[in-house]
Amino acid sequence: MDGPRSEPLTIGSATFCWGSRTYVMGIINATPDSFSGDGVGLDCDAAVRLAEQQVSEGADIIDVGGESTRPGAGPVPAEEELRRVVPVIAALARRNKVPISVDTSKAVVATAAIGAGAVIVNDVWSFRHDPELPAVVASAGAAVVLMENGRGARYANLVPDIAGRLRERVEIAICAGVDRRHIIIDPGLGFGKTVKQNLAIVRRLAELQVLGLPLLVGPSRKNTIGQVLELPVEQRLEGTAALVALSIAHGADIVRVHDVGAMVRVARMTDAVMRPKA
Repeated sequence: MDGPRSEPLTIGSATFCWGSRTYVMGIINATPDSFSGDGVGLDCDAAVRLAEQQVSEGADIIDVGGESTRPGAGPVPAEEELRRVVPVIAALARRNKVPISVDTSKAVVATAAIGAGAVIVNDVWSFRHDPELPAVVASAGAAVVLMENGRGARYANLVPDIAGRLRERVEIAICAGVDRRHIIIDPGLGFGKTVKQNLAIVRRLAELQVLGLPLLVGPSRKNTIGQVLELPVEQRLEGTAALVALSIAHGADIVRVHDVGAMVRVARMTDAVMRPKA
């Protein structure tokens, strides 16, 4: 399944040419309990305003989620998740052409979100949570982010183990009919990993290029930054910037962030060094 980097991805009205520059995914938490303190709950207008601000600041993708993935967060019923995300996605799809991603692990939510205008499914469980989700992604021709969720896992050899677990999920997706060109992988910073492991993943990110797929990294405001710098979540901008720059330097194609304007500038500067134009 390994091989050369993926061909460009055209999804919705956008084309992503992997390796040409870093793409920025802006986070919209349509939840009341986001770990980062930026959840907008059921305030659709606030979510749309935030998304439009992110687009104006240079976001290439808007990722809308209705279920917190912070440690200790309780599960959200599908009906509530639908109530949180579908109106936001529908409103965004009417107002701009930036691709919309839905952050969900539920087939029923993904189906409704795609119907409302989402073109990417960002699944933090990589199809482990809902066996019907691969068929939804495949039949819709959507793109998918498969994240290596380490909750409950034990790593004997950290990065090779992550690569192997991701390879398994990629194969399941392809067997379900998902176009390989539509698959993006995410090593899952902060999901079942220690601070030391998270830092090692960023340092060794290039090793995941063996899978031949575009890489998404989500370091934004994560607890690892708080632990290293001994800072609360609202003071983690510089730590996020450092991890974004290092992730790009080691091969990230997409960075998923809260502070879009600042991180777009970080990405552009890092690209100028690591991906100079001819």
